[in-house]
Amino acid sequence: MNGLVAIVGRPNVGKSTLFNRLVGMRQAIVDDTAGVTRDRHYGKTDWNGREFSVVDTGGYTTNSDDVFESAIRAQVQIAIDEADVILFMTEAATGITDYDSEIADVLRRSKKPVVLCVNKVDSGEKMYDAYEFYGLGLGEVYTISAANGSGTGDLLDAIVKVLPEETEAEDPYAGLPRIAIVGKPNVGKSSITNALLGEERNIVTPVAGTTRDSIETHYNKFGHEFMLVDTAGIRRKGKVNEDLEFYSVMRSIRAIEHSDVCVLMIDATSGMEAQDMNIFNLIVRNRKACVLVVNKWDLFVKDSKTMKEYTDALKSRLAPFDDVPIIFTSVVKMQRIQDVLEAVAEVYANYSQKIPTARLNEALLPIIEETPPPAWKGKYVKIKYITQLPTRFPSFAFFCNLPQYIKEPYKRFLENQLRQNFNLTGCPVQIYCRQK
Repeated sequence: MNGLVAIVGRPNVGKSTLFNRLVGMRQAIVDDTAGVTRDRHYGKTDWNGREFSVVDTGGYTTNSDDVFESAIRAQVQIAIDEADVILFMTEAATGITDYDSEIADVLRRSKKPVVLCVNKVDSGEKMYDAYEFYGLGLGEVYTISAANGSGTGDLLDAIVKVLPEETEAEDPYAGLPRIAIVGKPNVGKSSITNALLGEERNIVTPVAGTTRDSIETHYNKFGHEFMLVDTAGIRRKGKVNEDLEFYSVMRSIRAIEHSDVCVLMIDATSGMEAQDMNIFNLIVRNRKACVLVVNKWDLFVKDSKTMKEYTDALKSRLAPFDDVPIIFTSVVKMQRIQDVLEAVAEVYANYSQKIPTARLNEALLPIIEETPPPAWKGKYVKIKYITQLPTRFPSFAFFCNLPQYIKEPYKRFLENQLRQNFNLTGCPVQIYCRQK
C-alpha cells in the first residue's frame, strides 16, 4: 500500500517547487506571484526503495482578497484529512507569520504525522533563521532549498520514517484481484458495475457526479472472483468546484493505486479526450493493468469499418503503451458486457504471471544476439541473461556488461520483443538494465 504525503503551507513558500523536484517533472506551475497553485497536483516519487504519492495544495490563507481563498482552504483541509503524512512548508526569510501559526494549530488538531520544513535556506546565515520555527511546537525542523535541492535527502528520510508500514490491511477478501472502474463522470461506471453484478447495487442518474465515493463489492460469478470498485468520476481540475468532488477525486486516485486492474471507461460519442488521457497516464504511472471500455457505442453513427478505425485512432493516442484490450459496449443495451469480464480476467492473468528465467533467455537471447544494442563510443554492449523481478507488475532485469549505454529506444525494442513472445496484453512493462 502506497503512502500519501500532502504538502501544505501559506502561499509562495515554494510548495510547487518542492513538488516538482520530488516527482521529477515540472508538473505544477511555479511563479513568484502568491497563490498561483489553486488546485491539487498529484504525483509519485520514491526514496530508498519506498514509493509514495505526493499532493501539492494551494496556499492556505484566511481573510485575503483572493476569491479562490475558501476553495483553497477546503482543498488543503481535505488533503490533510486524506493524507498519511503532512509536509508543512514555511519560509526562513519571513519567520513565523500569523498564517503559519494558524496552519500549525490546524495540523496539531489533525493528529496526523507532520514533518516541518523551512524552505529557502540556501546559505549558512539563513540556517540560524530556521531555529525560530521550533516555536510552532511541531517537533524537528528540516531546512531545505527546494530550488537547488539541498537538504531534501534528510527531509525525505524523515517522511519515509513516519509513513505507515506497507502492510496489507486485514480483509476477508485479501488476496483477491482488485478491479477499479475509473473514468470521467457520467460515462457509465456505476451502470456497468450494476450490469456485472446483475443488481442495482449503485445509484445511477443522468447527473454527472452521482457517485461520490469508491464503492467496493465482492464479485463471485461465472467462474470469476474479485473485488469490484466503482469510483467517483475524475474531472479536469478546472471543472471540480465542490468540496465533495475534491474528496471524490482523491478517493478515486487511491482506488487506482490499490487496484490490480483498472477498467478505464470513455464515452464513444466524445472519444479519448484530454482528461481520459490524464487518467490513463495515472494508471500507467502506477503500473496497473488496464482494459479500455468504449461505452455508449449504440449512440455512435457507424458502418462496417468504424470499429477498426476507432480502435486504430485510440491506439495512436495511447502510444507507446497501446497493447491494451479495447471493448466496445452499450451498458444500456447490455452489449458485450461479458467481454469486459473476460478481458479483465485475461489481463489479470497476464499481470500476475511469472515467466521462468529459462523461457525468457531461450526466447530473447537469440533475438538480442541478432540485433544487439548499438555500440557507444566504440564500446560494445553484451546482454548476458534476463530474469523477471519479484514485483507485483511485470518487470524484467537485463544483465549486461555496460548497462549505462542501453538507451530508451533499445529498451523499447526489448519491450516489444517481450510482448511478441509472451502474452503481456494490458500490462505496463518495466525494464531494468543491470551490471553483470
